[in-house]
Amino acid sequence: MSHLSINPASPLDSLPLDRILEGDCVEVLATLPDSSVDVVFADPPYNLQLGQGLTRPNQSVVDGVDADWDKFADFKAYDALTAAWLGQARRILKPNGSLWVIGSYHNIFRVGTVLQDLGYWILNDVIWLKTNPMPNFRGTRFTNAHETLIWAARSPEARPVFNYEAMKNLNDDKQMRSDWTLPLCTGAERLRGPDGTKVHPTQKPESLLYRVILASTRPGAVIVDPFFGTGTTGVVAKRLGRRFIGIERDPTYIREAERRLAGVEPCPTPSFALRVKREEPRIPFGTLVERGLVPPGTNLCDARKRFHAEVLADGTLRASGPSGEVIGSLHSVGAAVQGLPACNGWTFWCVEDKAGVLHPLDTFRRRAREDAARPSFARTTRKKGDKQENVLPLRAG
Repeated sequence: MSHLSINPASPLDSLPLDRILEGDCVEVLATLPDSSVDVVFADPPYNLQLGQGLTRPNQSVVDGVDADWDKFADFKAYDALTAAWLGQARRILKPNGSLWVIGSYHNIFRVGTVLQDLGYWILNDVIWLKTNPMPNFRGTRFTNAHETLIWAARSPEARPVFNYEAMKNLNDDKQMRSDWTLPLCTGAERLRGPDGTKVHPTQKPESLLYRVILASTRPGAVIVDPFFGTGTTGVVAKRLGRRFIGIERDPTYIREAERRLAGVEPCPTPSFALRVKREEPRIPFGTLVERGLVPPGTNLCDARKRFHAEVLADGTLRASGPSGEVIGSLHSVGAAVQGLPACNGWTFWCVEDKAGVLHPLDTFRRRAREDAARPSFARTTRKKGDKQENVLPLRAG
């Protein structure tokens, strides 16, 4: 892994993928082409405004953030830097690209104001709850146990990548919430110098970047980190089969990042092959009815067999609701029998087979999608030993 010094007067002709660009982040960002990257992840200076060193009750000094890169003359100077790098980041993002930026209470509200003024559209604010936060040694405030990430689209019209199913799978088949409980970067992952001090005071845990990158990018996507530090964004991007561009001005951080990146092995392709439901072909329920997968007259029930409905020839359902007979779509009838405003009929309604096993309608929809990719809907074959066995699609009834 080698890094590249950038001359701001000579724009790059192509993206320097999987490279660390040495220099000022605003100047280097200005060399990248318009609308060329998928995601920008930024961990900018926090502007902690520390007036004096921080000590523990035993008078030992806390190894905190006191580097020159986190010192600004005033809020105006900090806001100017923020507007400059955020403006360049928005320029290089593709129309459907998105931005992640992380900060503490010292800076995240100022960053949020600037990015909204520049035209970004906030999608979520995510709270990173630290399982092992640094105590408040002076006992004058609450322990600061979280940081905030802002996830924003390039514009209100943008449709950025969101791998909903991947996040749900990562969270034991439950919707991923906007509060993420993850530990600080400690142990073997924390980079330390020969004297035991931290190489970088705000090194982020790889688990945090793993979630960010898996949520908002597809394999092969290009991620730019304007404040690359010791390279956590690049490490996780490489591991997940994404491309990265890191920007960093500190030679020490660059050396550590290069060392880390040299030891990373990308994961096998199947490990990050994602199925995106909203991009799959739309299969109306009527398609299942007319093709005989769920024929007219099929009796449906919910998973607990409390409610029942009959499939009609036009793809509607007929059932008995609280106010009498109700006829409508699988969703509206599912909502009506439960007395609810809405219902996902694909997962609510089931077909019971001869063995008494219940199959959600979504099972039949998945089979229809699989069949749609084959040359014929009528019949497929698979090899079983030395024989060819005919296999009919799953059907109700």
